[in-house]
Amino acid sequence: MKTVLISLNSIDKVKSFVNSITKFDYDFDLVSGRYVIDAKSIMGIFSLDLSKPIELNIHASEADMNNILETLKEYLVDGE
Repeated sequence: MKTVLISLNSIDKVKSFVNSITKFDYDFDLVSGRYVIDAKSIMGIFSLDLSKPIELNIHASEADMNNILETLKEYLVDGE
């Protein structure tokens, strides 16, 4: 598992983010405070505070991690 910080500060960003990660057959969790949400759930994402960066837990194999991070680079915070 790898944890990165992402920013989803607009409706369009949320939609494109969900479309990007649904291509992968792995689990993705968004963690905001004590809430853990399935990152593939648009409704779940909108229940979070999107005004600040959110932790994304990526439950993927090391072999696919670089591909996933490359796909998600426009959402990453601090150039992770």
